[in-house]
Amino acid sequence: MTSVVLIGYGAIAKLVLEGLAADDESAIVAGILVRPNKLDAARAALPKTIAVITSPQEITPIRPDLVVECAGQGAVGDYGAAVLAAGYDFMLVSTGALVDDELRSDLIETAQRNGVRLLVPAGATAGLDGLAALRAGGLRGVRYTSTKPARAWKGTPAETEFDLDGLTEATVIFTGSAREAARRYPKNANIAATIALAGLGLDETQVRLVADPAATDNAQRIEAEGKFGTLRIDVTGAPIPGNPKTSANTAFSLLHAIRNRNATLAI
Repeated sequence: MTSVVLIGYGAIAKLVLEGLAADDESAIVAGILVRPNKLDAARAALPKTIAVITSPQEITPIRPDLVVECAGQGAVGDYGAAVLAAGYDFMLVSTGALVDDELRSDLIETAQRNGVRLLVPAGATAGLDGLAALRAGGLRGVRYTSTKPARAWKGTPAETEFDLDGLTEATVIFTGSAREAARRYPKNANIAATIALAGLGLDETQVRLVADPAATDNAQRIEAEGKFGTLRIDVTGAPIPGNPKTSANTAFSLLHAIRNRNATLAI
């Protein structure tokens, strides 16, 4: 059984916790790392069997098999290197943090130095295996389109550039590289970074972000061409209740990746 420490106790972490609690064979959440100002609320909400901590140094007594980030790009920079240096595999969902070349190199070097791994699940998309296969054979182009309800883009640069409440049709709010998308939209475009890292890279992967007032779900599309084939993947997922920026499939992807750690048949 895999013992897990989660970083963060927001919508994604709660879905992961709920999923693992319903499955007593593959993994358990042994601890949750939160910011100091969230400590009391988390302790009051969680069972006493789960250690609630506020620093990476407190992970060691828990002795988990895996540490999983569910708290946003800032948490990757704040905790990632310390987790890897302590000798734990580190799974992160906020892959947009890796557009920082210095941070990404530091995390990779720290993992190599300590004999552990930096793990990236698919998140709310699909087809990364096919994309990686095309890359191995010679990848020529990758385009990623993310369409979300207009309200999902509130609190982002799009809110100052467009009248989100007044949109009457699907509107492209951003075009550019995966690197720029992940930097400008850190809560909305982590998948762009994941796709780029699996494929052509952060600067060569083209991204379109779309606000659609008629949409109720979040939709992702990957289009890729390689020397030996093409790929087109469409994924639609309901957002996490109360968080329109994030698809619930993000949490379920983490669940799958955690369960696969000890699976006899791992797919």
